[in-house]
Amino acid sequence: MNKTTFSERFRYWFDNVMSRGAGAVIALLAVVTLIFIVLIAAVVQVFSILPAGVTEEDRPGFGETVWQNLMHSIDGGTIAGDSGWPFRTAMLVVTIFGVFVVAALISIVSSAFDSRLEELRKGRSRVLESDHTLILGWSAKVFPIISELVIANESLRKSAIVVLASGDKVEMEDLIRSEVPETGRTKIIVRSGDPMNLTDLELGNPNGARSIILLAPENDADPDSSVIKTALALTNNPRRKTEKYHIVGELSEPDNLEAATLVGKDEAHWVLGDDVISRITVQSCRQSGLSVVYQELLDFDGDEVYFTAQPTLVGKTYFETQLSFADSAVMGLVKAGTVVINPPADTLYEQGDEIIVIAEDDSTITTAVAGVPDESVISTPTAVETPPERTLVLGFNDGLHAMLTELSKYVAEGSNVTVVADVPPPVLKEFTEMPVTFRSADTTSRVVLESLALETFDHIIVLPYKETLEPQRADAKTLITLLHLREMGDRLGVDLAVVSEMMDDRNRELAEVTKADDFIVSAKLVSLMLSQISENQQLTAVFRTLFSSTGSEAYLRSADLYVTPGSTVSFYTVLEAARRRGETAIGYRIAANSRNSALGYGVSVNPKKGESLTFAPGDKIIVFGEA
Repeated sequence: MNKTTFSERFRYWFDNVMSRGAGAVIALLAVVTLIFIVLIAAVVQVFSILPAGVTEEDRPGFGETVWQNLMHSIDGGTIAGDSGWPFRTAMLVVTIFGVFVVAALISIVSSAFDSRLEELRKGRSRVLESDHTLILGWSAKVFPIISELVIANESLRKSAIVVLASGDKVEMEDLIRSEVPETGRTKIIVRSGDPMNLTDLELGNPNGARSIILLAPENDADPDSSVIKTALALTNNPRRKTEKYHIVGELSEPDNLEAATLVGKDEAHWVLGDDVISRITVQSCRQSGLSVVYQELLDFDGDEVYFTAQPTLVGKTYFETQLSFADSAVMGLVKAGTVVINPPADTLYEQGDEIIVIAEDDSTITTAVAGVPDESVISTPTAVETPPERTLVLGFNDGLHAMLTELSKYVAEGSNVTVVADVPPPVLKEFTEMPVTFRSADTTSRVVLESLALETFDHIIVLPYKETLEPQRADAKTLITLLHLREMGDRLGVDLAVVSEMMDDRNRELAEVTKADDFIVSAKLVSLMLSQISENQQLTAVFRTLFSSTGSEAYLRSADLYVTPGSTVSFYTVLEAARRRGETAIGYRIAANSRNSALGYGVSVNPKKGESLTFAPGDKIIVFGEA
């Protein structure tokens, strides 16, 4: 075995000291400087090196000599007052050594300062905010989520949103400022770190957060695994708080819901994004305007869903509670902790129950004298017949399978679906009562579209190629297809019922020139739902009920099913007409404004019940009911 030499030991010790950072290097420099000036002071004392004119009697002590050497090492100008060449020579050596020491000290301090700035730029300091919303992960959904939370926080004196994601802090901040320029009183704080890492997770101060939103990283091959692992890092962190977290996260695959529930237990609420979008797409293709209704219910701008207890209404029926609000629309009850949308009209509102209402603000939820319906103009209830339907799907993404499954639950026997997409033939589920055929072709090709006999289809759905194209290119391809469809519809003299899914909300305005019936911005709708649940976890049960294939759901039905055409009515009358059909009315849609974005595409949710209304042919009543 080779013997370790002194030089190797010294080099090893020196390397260890240098690796400890700026503090250790400064301490080492101070020790070396002290040793050097003490050594020179000893030489001056031993050899009696004195300034010119200074006698042995006036000779300074050792301590004073050390002090003078220190001053010479720190301030090079001190040497100008020295006299006597032997003394000048000794002090020159000290001064030259001091120049190197000071230069090294400045370099060390500057380097340490730069390193600290770099650390701050990387966002590696722990957040000290409390009662904030913590967003873990980064995707395009972060921008609409922040926008909605800013609106939700407008009434608060002080609020904060913290974003923790494994990206460059400065780049993320620049993107947020670009997409969300106005944040009002809400402070946006960004930290760079891996949300699945327990150490990095502490940077966002999850123990002090009011709510936590989990987003899957963009371009992740298995996004659900990342979200579930982040939830696991939160719920099983040994340094976590004893109180329950309020976590909301998005999942893509329903098969992963069971594992996510095991991890999150009763602390996490999960949104099945693809399932929600598939359901809204299917519903909207069969009844235009539904996505606008859902967006109105989901965003914080305008009317929102609230829970209220009204002691003065205890003992009244569900329908009587509907008539008791002039500026709020009742949509259901919470009985024994269970959310019931559109319960039977004679269900009693009892002590301990809550009323689910749609209102502009919680401060506007007040009862009023119940309005009186005009029963003379109410139409006789008739069943809504559902004939076989032909549906054309142009484009492809992973949500198609869930969409076809959802569509099969609504269409009548004898319906069929044709899928045309510029992808290799996928394996599609077979439906006994709804045959599905596939054709591989370019959906932006005019020749291909003309060969499909578009006028023979009842509904047309245009899907973006999410998995194979980046968002802007996918939307561009969708826009080209929509432009062809509009021109072909005009040329054929038919009103094609077209619904399109868009990736980026900014492209919706561009797409409006295509005169499609509806546009579903998938990322925004899911973001709105995540934002709403993060602010009120009770909404989880409401949305689960609304987006379930069982029970009551939203429909837009012809106004003449409720009131006689041309009659002038109040919304109290519409409520009574809906009651007779076993439904709950919450608004209406004016067909003449269906393509006017400034007028909300004709959709009015929670109208003033006392105002007079006259419905024209094509107008719809928005209700919660069963198929």
